[in-house]
Amino acid sequence: MSARKKNQGNSSQNLEDIFLIIIIATYILSNNKYYHLDSSNLHNITRALSEKGLKVTHQRIVVLEALMETNRHPAAEDIYEKINKKYPSISLATVYKTLETFVENDLIDLVSSPHGKMRYDARTDNHNHIYVSNTNEILDYEDEELRNILMDYLKRKKFENLNITDIKLHIRGEKIDLRKGITIL
Repeated sequence: MSARKKNQGNSSQNLEDIFLIIIIATYILSNNKYYHLDSSNLHNITRALSEKGLKVTHQRIVVLEALMETNRHPAAEDIYEKINKKYPSISLATVYKTLETFVENDLIDLVSSPHGKMRYDARTDNHNHIYVSNTNEILDYEDEELRNILMDYLKRKKFENLNITDIKLHIRGEKIDLRKGITIL
């Protein structure tokens, strides 16, 4: 490789780095206010976007951060309400399109609620959900023992022409005392 082509490659990388720094600075200093975002979280967001080949934009950072800050499996409207006061220039349509892009690129999961409303989950690892019908909550539920029992059962069934890659259990229930949280022992 010639020195000139090598320098052009470095120059291109430097421009990308500068662009990323400008986006991050704009995000942190938006609305002339200091915005506290854990630097490791910001680094994780920008890295996740870059690894999927997505441009790192202010809107994508804001939407993904809002989703990552909660374990409540919000709808697009919930995310929009959360970010709208601080970032009024980000429209509901932008939130929907951004979430759709994240789902298409396996950055987040789409979770359908019992009422058919689409909600989003920043956790893409293998875990189950508990749907609480009388409070519209969706809770994460992990149980390795249950997963192993289900995998063993499915292996014994000997499916033909099917490779099972994931199991997600959806448990539905109602909260008995609405004032109390749900405890899983």
